[in-house]
Amino acid sequence: MNNDRRLLILYGSQTGCAQEVAERIWRESKWLHYSGPVIAIDDYPIDKLIFEKKIIFVCSTTGQGDQPDNMKKTWKFLLRKNLPSNSLANVEFAVLGLGDSSYVKFNHVAKKLYRRLLQLGGKPLCNIGLADDQHDIGAFAVIDPWIDNLWNVLIEKHPLTDGLTPIDRNSLPPPKWNVHHSSSIISNYANDKLPNNDQLKPNSTIVTCLSNTRTTSENHFQDVRLLRFEYSENSINYLPGDVLMVRPVNSETSVNIFFQLLNDNKNMKLNPTTVLNVTQCSDDMPIPYNLSKPFTLYQCAKYYWDLNIIPNRYTFQLLSYFTDNALEKEKLKEFTTPEGQEELYSYCNRPRRTILEVLADFPHATANLSLEYLFEIFSPIRPRAFSIASAPSVHKNEIHILVAVVTYKTKLVAKRIGLCSTWLASLNIGDKIPVWIQKGTFQFPYSPSCNVIMIGPGTGVAPFRSFIHEAVAKKCGNAKTLHLYFGARNRLGDFHCVDDWEKLVVNEKLSLYTAFSRDQDHKIYVQHILEQNEEELLKLLSNKECYVFVAGNAKDMPTAVKNVFINILTKNKHLNTIDMMETKGFYQTETWS
Repeated sequence: MNNDRRLLILYGSQTGCAQEVAERIWRESKWLHYSGPVIAIDDYPIDKLIFEKKIIFVCSTTGQGDQPDNMKKTWKFLLRKNLPSNSLANVEFAVLGLGDSSYVKFNHVAKKLYRRLLQLGGKPLCNIGLADDQHDIGAFAVIDPWIDNLWNVLIEKHPLTDGLTPIDRNSLPPPKWNVHHSSSIISNYANDKLPNNDQLKPNSTIVTCLSNTRTTSENHFQDVRLLRFEYSENSINYLPGDVLMVRPVNSETSVNIFFQLLNDNKNMKLNPTTVLNVTQCSDDMPIPYNLSKPFTLYQCAKYYWDLNIIPNRYTFQLLSYFTDNALEKEKLKEFTTPEGQEELYSYCNRPRRTILEVLADFPHATANLSLEYLFEIFSPIRPRAFSIASAPSVHKNEIHILVAVVTYKTKLVAKRIGLCSTWLASLNIGDKIPVWIQKGTFQFPYSPSCNVIMIGPGTGVAPFRSFIHEAVAKKCGNAKTLHLYFGARNRLGDFHCVDDWEKLVVNEKLSLYTAFSRDQDHKIYVQHILEQNEEELLKLLSNKECYVFVAGNAKDMPTAVKNVFINILTKNKHLNTIDMMETKGFYQTETWS
């Protein structure tokens, strides 16, 4: 291979998003005749890094500014102080970060990696990209223009030689894999899970549903479930603050719609029992473990592709290559232009239109799709993280999660539903699912001298249920040191885990403060209760070991709560500031959209 046309693409990905973006960059790189592997950062032999010429890094940030698991080993190596400052003098690099600005250490890993590569002598191809999940159209508001700019920079800095010309960027990029199909029958798998579905992660284990209990009243607008799972002894080890990872499956309704959409396809005569076999087009793009054995199209539609996902701009670009209808092509191309982003947002993101609904809206493109490109149009189902709500010392061989079932209306006729929460809510006692444990955002202290202030409205209370029970069991907390602020709409409607809190309060193991916003004429939220308790909070904060934990929806609550603490510390001329507390781990947040 011509070393000038080698492009190494490395990703650090916790849930699969960074990997997906890295694979897209790999596919598009073929327009400029680049080749080279796209792999997890830790899977690349680090001692070979100095011999590379061009490297693209795509990495996410997890928790309190932590690295994804599949880049931790390399990260540790890169931070070694004895590395020469000219180690990467011959390397050009680009860094794209995926993060969430509701966290203090927004894109911390990408920023730190970029700085470290500079310190080691690397030369940046372009500015760092900092994608933000909180943007109206999500991370792709940054990802799309950053990738477009990357190609423009590379063609300018490294023009093609030897008679090569760029492949038209308006042409279809090559598929990731070859996909063959046959009508042979796979024994036991015609309507069952993917052959390797339960081994999606090396450390996954099977748990059994013990109970699936609604914690909100029947007349409350939202359905929230406390799910209890049982695991065999020693198969799971977790601590309060850890999260349970689950990978949901699609509903039968969605799977049926998918097959209805394929009925008019000109290129594929497929049915649910059609057997697929995925093989590599290139050594640079390996086959995922759970697609490495033959499987049926039904299994793929049910267990692998996310049929509920909201498509991004790149999906519309791919669809534009397949339509033979002039009006469809014009509209699809318009959605991929900078000028068309507002209209794309109004069509797709604002109403939360799913990939199946988009395919129904563009029937000519859907009718021409080929089998290989279904693996480009559809994204794999990504695992979801749920804060663990049980305590290992108290709930023996059990693991609990608190799940709000997502359902809401938009201008579209069909109501929007959350894929994972709806699936979890449908589980019956005795159902078995694969799960795995991941380190969470929170790092809880266990010391009788610590003051711990926890603010967890709604399902944000889940990690605190885990910690409080564990701290009490370890005799590391009581009503003087453990302070929980809980907020919801109604005391009788959505007071999650009320029995737990009442017992702990009666036994003087917990101080509980509640804000029920709709139980009086004026709305009261957790930040208002915090303001009322300024004097008590100041006493707690004056302890050298005082921790504040905030968990819940990222929209308004975390900022409002933070402002209360800023005001208390500033007004009383406290030695600590929130910035200092965050840096030292005394103020931690865990939020979600």
